[in-house]
Amino acid sequence: MSMENRRSPLKLALLSVAGLAASLVIAACGGGGISEGTDSSDVPTAAAGDASGTLNISNWPLYIDEKTISDFEKESGIKVNYTEDVNSNTDFFGKVQPLLANGDSGGRSILTVTDWMSERMWDLGYLQKLDPDALKPVFNNLIPSLQDPAFDPGRTYSIPWQSGMTGLVVRTDLAPEIKSINDLFDPKYKGKITMLDELRDTVPLVMKADGVDPINASTQEWLDAIDKIKQAKNDGQIRRFTGNDYVQDLAKGDVVAAVGWSGDAVQAQADNENIEYIQPEQGCMIWSDNMSIPIGAPNSPAAYEFMNYVYEPENQAQIVEYVNYISPVSGVKEILAKEDPALANSDLIFPSEEFLADCTNQVSPPGDEAAKREVENAWVAVTKG
Repeated sequence: MSMENRRSPLKLALLSVAGLAASLVIAACGGGGISEGTDSSDVPTAAAGDASGTLNISNWPLYIDEKTISDFEKESGIKVNYTEDVNSNTDFFGKVQPLLANGDSGGRSILTVTDWMSERMWDLGYLQKLDPDALKPVFNNLIPSLQDPAFDPGRTYSIPWQSGMTGLVVRTDLAPEIKSINDLFDPKYKGKITMLDELRDTVPLVMKADGVDPINASTQEWLDAIDKIKQAKNDGQIRRFTGNDYVQDLAKGDVVAAVGWSGDAVQAQADNENIEYIQPEQGCMIWSDNMSIPIGAPNSPAAYEFMNYVYEPENQAQIVEYVNYISPVSGVKEILAKEDPALANSDLIFPSEEFLADCTNQVSPPGDEAAKREVENAWVAVTKG
């Protein structure tokens, strides 16, 4: 579908995140209770079989078009309850962790979180192993660059949903000069800036803008960047820290620029052509959001059926037309080149190597658990304090 025919994003509750193309250079019911600190060595493999019944999915807002869900229901005979209850990784984890620690998925058969949160849930034993024989269409169509990520070699427990970039989302009519993350600290924009509450999105971008490589950054360099952000918050420079909801502030003009996600900007242009994704001068962060089957999930055969369905290139192209993030499925660009050449040529959906030249794969704080916790606690104190 064209941009003109898509649902108007700002007439719905929230905008999605999201979220790699081949051009991107990157490396049944569950078992019993799982407690905090338990590892993933004994988790079961989600059962395959004939798919029917009801499928409950948790995902980020506006991350799929309604027609895809309707078409899947008609083709499969499976009823889908699709819930947009993932607004940020940390908030979602806080909500589901007490359930998952007791082997209860809260009725969810699929949940979708970002790379680092997928890894954390797996390490805690909260995700089931996937049966590759039940996911042959997925593995046949998954782009090579996402088949063997460092956090989940061979895709044992995670299947990419969409990928994307974290950078600047700007009201170009109100702040056309903003090109760098450091521009967000200019006093003339005081109170009109937001940043994501996602540690691994916002803090590395601030480090990159100050010439620090996030991949090799020390614990102290992470803390220094957080201190810079803290000072900006205390000075009133930063209006607030957000999940998906920052685009609403941009649309109203309450905010002129945000640390945000690439697909959001494209979606928001359906309502305001002045909202634009700007690749920061020092480069973006890149990531994927992943589908997994949690421990205690009901109806895992239906979960496999849905994953396979959205990995069929024609079905995936319909999703990409709506969400405008980077597809993990081979063959989608060729389909869109015939149906919507503007999307097929978009650097935000099929980014070139040149467009991503200065971008960095999403990273976590370095060091042992104590060092990681120090950084995470410092960040929570700034964003939630």
